[in-house]
Amino acid sequence: MADLETREIEYFVTVADELHFGRAAARLAIAQPALSKAIRRIESRLGVRLLERTSRHVALTPAGEALLEHGRYALGAVRAAAESARRAGDTRAGLRLVIKPGGDADLLSGILAAYGRQPDARSVDVLFGGATDRADHLRDGRADVALLYAPFDDLTGLDHETLHVEGRVAVLPPGHRLAGRAEVRLADLEHEVQPHWTGVPDSGSGPEVADVGQLNQLVMIGRTIAVLPRSLVQPEHPGLVYKPVVDAPPSRIVLAWSARDRRPLVARFVAAALSAHDERPGHSPRSNPVTARA
Repeated sequence: MADLETREIEYFVTVADELHFGRAAARLAIAQPALSKAIRRIESRLGVRLLERTSRHVALTPAGEALLEHGRYALGAVRAAAESARRAGDTRAGLRLVIKPGGDADLLSGILAAYGRQPDARSVDVLFGGATDRADHLRDGRADVALLYAPFDDLTGLDHETLHVEGRVAVLPPGHRLAGRAEVRLADLEHEVQPHWTGVPDSGSGPEVADVGQLNQLVMIGRTIAVLPRSLVQPEHPGLVYKPVVDAPPSRIVLAWSARDRRPLVARFVAAALSAHDERPGHSPRSNPVTARA
């Protein structure tokens, strides 16, 4: 079976996203008949039907759903490879660090200060990602390093070092049955409605939320409660109640980067972040495991 070209995959993914040839053609800036012909050529080459189409309806077949899943991954890998090549060849390129807004547990300023003290330090652009897409920034080349929350963020394909370990708290409305407790346990929350976080398949079955701001509003009106890492609820909202969940597994803030990225530039930044970690009160210095990877 002949391989598909990158442009052909892009054509198919765009049609699959839009489920409309006219809109897909407009996005791709090509004529609709040319796009239809390209999709038929892909189907002929693969020997399967990818789309069921009538004059009013376009739908994916099982083969089309499979190609869409892997096609998106393939396009992302191509973009990441191109971006990595460009940045590897740019001796003046800085670093791009992606974080969750408000999700650095006050680590960021110390990390940037420690890195800035290095004589060969470069500029660091701080990017803000969503609730669940920061790891994808590393995989597709949009960022070089990221602050992520484990076990919530998917660390597959990433190297990482733990910078901070913290407990979790239950976020409750003031009139909640547990609001008067000094602390709660997971068993106390077993039958509570918890939110479904956008992009997280195994999160709760309650209302969908994309960020802590949305969550706070829903908790205040009694639609849901939540269990979050303590740093994500700072500063505390005055209209909510926060109780430590004493038997919840701890949350870790980690500095992550692509497992394939062996640039000394990245290794030096990670080493600086670890030195900043070691300098914080209450943390024991440790050897730097990143040096051998540089």
